[in-house]
Amino acid sequence: MKIEVYSPTIRRKEMVAVLTAMVENKIGPGEQSKILIQAAREKIKFDYCLALRSPAIALSLALKALSLEKGQGVIISALSPMYYAHVLEDMGLIPVYCDVLPSSACIGLETIEKARSSVKKDLDVRCIIIHHTLGLIPDRAAIAELGLPLIEDCSQSFGTAINDEVMPTFTILGLEEKDMLTSGGGALLYSGSRRDSALLRNISAPMADLPPEYGLPDMNAALAVVQFREISKNLLKRSEIASLYVQSAMKTRNKRFVQSDPEYNNYVFPLILETGMNEVKSYAKRKDIAVENAFENTLAANSMVKRDECPEACSLSLRTVLFPLYPRLGMKGALKVSKIIQTLP
Repeated sequence: MKIEVYSPTIRRKEMVAVLTAMVENKIGPGEQSKILIQAAREKIKFDYCLALRSPAIALSLALKALSLEKGQGVIISALSPMYYAHVLEDMGLIPVYCDVLPSSACIGLETIEKARSSVKKDLDVRCIIIHHTLGLIPDRAAIAELGLPLIEDCSQSFGTAINDEVMPTFTILGLEEKDMLTSGGGALLYSGSRRDSALLRNISAPMADLPPEYGLPDMNAALAVVQFREISKNLLKRSEIASLYVQSAMKTRNKRFVQSDPEYNNYVFPLILETGMNEVKSYAKRKDIAVENAFENTLAANSMVKRDECPEACSLSLRTVLFPLYPRLGMKGALKVSKIIQTLP
């Protein structure tokens, strides 16, 4: 049986929660979203939170809450998800593509300053969207010193220890299929301070002011509630598998990203290849193991940024692969993947 790169951690508890919501005819947005927000509050420090139908809706509401005007600039990583650029375009905002640091695949103070210096002088840059690429977290304190509002996307980094001294204006926690936590689709949009929370309340209070189609359906919310409650157990299993992979990777010439965080959530296991990506994919496929381009759904990998403006991001998008890492894999599957890592061509 082929081992896929991603597999949502959905067990009986999640299934029972979803079926219960269906039996009780609680399918659309309702009470389960409130329960989800409470479950999230037990894990996350926030003052106010919205449970929404998609990360794209969450991003558009965050930008709307900042009262950005058409023609203003927003800094985004070249390794951000493609939907970032589509949301900005729909709102008439100008994306300022920022290169990444080769050590972490994240934006840094130096790459942001380079991106700002390369844009037209009359472009008013008003916001930075920080994407925690592959669960890795940039130097948030340094970026915060720029004094611009920060929208942080921790969809892939949930569970990683983060320095709480830096409080972004808004945070997006995606709940899509390949996010660290999943509800089958959706997102939480929240803020930690009362001042910034007031901005969210202005566009959503009462919640009825938002179309019901914006809200997270109860069926999805019920699944996400269990995901939050099981996260500690799942993080432990991810750590055990990752430790096995690290030992194998150390025996190869391929590189790993620098993890400066004291506790990394092991969202995925990426390697920066010294050989061709297609060669590695073919080798793993013969062993019934899937290997994917780590950045196939990003701006850089889809030619939405210029290579000369973001050379590191474009280079990483051609050389970085992901190996299967998720709790349901089990140690038997992990040992099989570990052997592949150790014997890569």
